[in-house]
Amino acid sequence: MGFFNRIKQSFTKTSDKISEGLNNIFIKKKLDGASLEELEELLIAADIGVKISAQIIEEFSKKKFEKDVEVNEVKKFLAEKITDILKKYEAELQIPKDLQRPYVIEFVGVNGSGKTTTIGKFASSLVAQNNKVMIAACDTFRAAAEAQLEHWAGKAGALFFKGVEKQDPASVAYQAYEKAKAENVNVLLIDTAGRLQNKQGLMEELAKISRTLKKHDAELPDKTILIIDAITGQNGLLQAEVFKEFTKIDGLIITKLDGTAKGGIAVAIAEKFNLPIFAVGVGEGVDDLKTFTAENFANSLIGINHN
Repeated sequence: MGFFNRIKQSFTKTSDKISEGLNNIFIKKKLDGASLEELEELLIAADIGVKISAQIIEEFSKKKFEKDVEVNEVKKFLAEKITDILKKYEAELQIPKDLQRPYVIEFVGVNGSGKTTTIGKFASSLVAQNNKVMIAACDTFRAAAEAQLEHWAGKAGALFFKGVEKQDPASVAYQAYEKAKAENVNVLLIDTAGRLQNKQGLMEELAKISRTLKKHDAELPDKTILIIDAITGQNGLLQAEVFKEFTKIDGLIITKLDGTAKGGIAVAIAEKFNLPIFAVGVGEGVDDLKTFTAENFANSLIGINHN
């Protein structure tokens, strides 16, 4: 299945909700003040966010539509506006080819965000591009998390590193880097413990991991990626805000877009925090982690067929 079709399929719940709402708004009705107000409410309900929804409605109010505008024309214009907003957040994660050490990517996120699965999918993609990859399990307090990650490493063809039970996560990260360097690994993926953003100690642990890695190289980690579960909706904004207080966040991966009618949260988070979206998760399969593309994302969100 092609990229557009896969991501479009993942957005079925969101696009159906928006399409149905648009159809209801424009049944025997022209694009007037009342219908624009309903459209704004529809966008907010899809978690696109109050600020961006207001911006889009302002663009609609400037646009000279025909008196009895067709709903498909409204959809097209809406997708164009969302594409314009999101274009600057497109970013493909590039692994430097001439780096003389492992390139380190740290993954952070709350419990249940899909972090471990995302790392497995990402490792698989990197291995397919002829990278030598190691996954390090720095959640030393949950044996199940280590087992799941080790399974994914084997599935992806990546090396796997773990510490002893209840070992300090920062020391595991430190040792993993040493091992990766000795094994001539060129990409080290670090899985951190899933943590609630209101747990001060666990959040401070993230900062410690970063400080410890910097003992090897001041540039480490090269990237820290926040995993956001789209199903959490507006709570994703709070998660991003709190994580940014404790560690440097370089970009986002939005997961579980196939399980929510609130896929617009990706728009709201990227805009508020000016963070690139490296990828989106659109299913459980190993190939269901897709590079984020603004136009495809917007068309899928609104339910427009790709031409």
